[in-house]
Amino acid sequence: MAVMTDTPETYAKAWIPFLDRERTIAKPGYSRWMIPPAALCVHLCIGQAYAFSVFNLPMTRLLGVTQSGPGDWKLTELGWIFSIAMLFLGISSAVFGRWVEEGGPRKAMFTAAICWASGFLISALGVHLHTLWLIYLGYGVIGGCALGIGYISPVSTLMKWFPDRPGMATGMAIMGFGGGALIASPLSVWLMSKFHTATDVGVFNTFIVLGCVYFCFMMFGAAIVRVPAPGWKPKGFVPAADTGRRWSPRTTCSCMTRSRLRSSG
Repeated sequence: MAVMTDTPETYAKAWIPFLDRERTIAKPGYSRWMIPPAALCVHLCIGQAYAFSVFNLPMTRLLGVTQSGPGDWKLTELGWIFSIAMLFLGISSAVFGRWVEEGGPRKAMFTAAICWASGFLISALGVHLHTLWLIYLGYGVIGGCALGIGYISPVSTLMKWFPDRPGMATGMAIMGFGGGALIASPLSVWLMSKFHTATDVGVFNTFIVLGCVYFCFMMFGAAIVRVPAPGWKPKGFVPAADTGRRWSPRTTCSCMTRSRLRSSG
């Protein structure tokens, strides 16, 4: 008689079945052009990391409001937030890369959405309590993990759906990541101006709004993403001879580097 054991994976499948990789396998007739919007929903959100500098100056005036007052943070202290986030982007990409491949893009995008939104909410608490280590933890550590997981999952999925156009697939991923900063910078400034009062620079409420908005967009991307069925290939595509290589974040980075070298040469 088989013995059933309760594991975290068993509970996850019981409570959140739509995260299973099997539930994300595309059915016949699914258009692969649904994948770029799904990827952009994630990359446009996490690309905000490159616009975080718009918060640096306002966060040096959380107490003084109009100018830095006694006890306000210095720019050198705030600079560590972005550095920590980039550090954990690399660490999470390396540590969770295999899990992302095995678990599927929906589970990874869902996890990234939870971490990214949580990072903003924890950072908002840090602003409210004027506790810098909470922002290091929220945006730096947890948000940094969201960056790593949220970046490699859409890239991996795009490469699977567009084996005949790998350059375009990688380009769309980079476009979304870079475009996120283009959108987030003016959006953040506008939100802070709306929430600004005589006693508040508006960072606290802006973090909360961004966390909620980004969570919704990333969850939409997770809901529509799919992986190709086993053996699927684009119509008319003839794969090159199998050299035994498989996709990995390192492979994609190498392709990006070679493309830049060719374009600069």
